[in-house]
Amino acid sequence: MLPEIGVILDAGSGIFRTRDLIETEHLDILLSHVHLDHVIGLTFLFDVLQGKDVTVTVHVCAEKISTIEAHLFDPLLFPVQPNFIIRAFDGDSIKLHDGSSVATIPLQHPGGSHGFRFDWDTTSLAYITDTTADTNASYIEPIKGVTTLVHECYFSDGFEEKAELTGHSCLTPVAQVAAMAEPDRTYLVHINPLNESDVPLDLDSVASIYGNLEVAFDGQVIDV
Repeated sequence: MLPEIGVILDAGSGIFRTRDLIETEHLDILLSHVHLDHVIGLTFLFDVLQGKDVTVTVHVCAEKISTIEAHLFDPLLFPVQPNFIIRAFDGDSIKLHDGSSVATIPLQHPGGSHGFRFDWDTTSLAYITDTTADTNASYIEPIKGVTTLVHECYFSDGFEEKAELTGHSCLTPVAQVAAMAEPDRTYLVHINPLNESDVPLDLDSVASIYGNLEVAFDGQVIDV
């Protein structure tokens, strides 16, 4: 979440945490794709917004709107009409409520996904989730030079076949992508929740490739 500008990236079950962080009268929720772990939180918005005078626009790839409407909000699953406006994006940018624009970046993932890049006067942020990192990936060029990169890393090394099957990333390819994109720092997210190790990813093993990696944690606050 980017509280100062009222932006939420994806709408998983963790969206309940945003209630106490809302600073604006309007929220823009940007959906990378519509797999359940990224959209189930849309059904939580009645609780998140309870007692708050806040409007919401959900931005999603045009071809996926019907999936949300027909399935997630099917009356047998969720018998109340959504409390948000849904808006399609089918170009290379999204217009936010405050008039600014966010670049959309196509990603390789089962069913298709998008990353997002924000550029401000002195800093920038790229959000890349649900894709298989690869040094030939087309998304590397659009994220080059960002100040902060947030990149998924579901698997540690050694799970390359599963990563390819599920459309997720292993650690070494993520480090290689980061080295090519040259962000000032990279935060790793969307890590396998079944990995309960105190050190879920061996960052020392890729330090020679790219050293400014950090495993993000729930509730972490960073300045971008």
